[in-house]
Amino acid sequence: MALPQVVLPTYELEIPSNGKKIKYRPFVVKEEKLLLLALEAGDDKEIEKAVKTLLKGCIQSRVKLDDMPIFDLEYIFLQIRAISVGEIVQMKVTCKDDNKTQVNYNLNLSEVKVVKPEGHSNKIMLSDDMGIMMKYPGMNDFISGSIMGKAPSADGVIDIIAGCIDQIFDGEDVYDSSTTSKKEFVQFLEGLTNNQFEKIQAFFEGTPRLEHTFTVKNPETGEPSEFTIVGLSNFFG
Repeated sequence: MALPQVVLPTYELEIPSNGKKIKYRPFVVKEEKLLLLALEAGDDKEIEKAVKTLLKGCIQSRVKLDDMPIFDLEYIFLQIRAISVGEIVQMKVTCKDDNKTQVNYNLNLSEVKVVKPEGHSNKIMLSDDMGIMMKYPGMNDFISGSIMGKAPSADGVIDIIAGCIDQIFDGEDVYDSSTTSKKEFVQFLEGLTNNQFEKIQAFFEGTPRLEHTFTVKNPETGEPSEFTIVGLSNFFG
């Protein structure tokens, strides 16, 4: 006699970037094991394969993962993790008024949101007539940065930025990513002034991101301390 099949519950969430709703389920032991083994081995290709297998298996709606911005992927991964392992993560923070008293805080992952900074725009003007239309880092940067915790090198930063250029415009002329190579975009970036390059860096610093703000009270002094958590890895205690 065949063993019974476990019926997994399904949930619904709203994709932060476009408001579309998708259904998803918890990850199973096999999917988590594949990811943990790949992370332990440090094999980039196996990690990429395991992450994509987990996300594609858990997301029950039709989506193009490779087209999603990194903050969507982080949010979806966080919500899958919450229903799979538990919504509550225990954290310990040090009160800011005396810098010594530690307080426990129970973070509810379901309360974490993607925050879009005020005034953020994909359009960056480098001069009166010339500018760049940007797109957000995607799946590759989600895996290397958010999952593997790798910090890019100086050359890697340029490469990431070049991969996020959607188009460059100069007056009436438009240079689109579909007809311009990444190498050409890298050469363009390397020819910018420091002030122009800082404008592009500011775009990345102000992109939508996972963020949660909370307040704890110092039991010794009664003084409140406010904390803001940012970035996927920081939501796991």
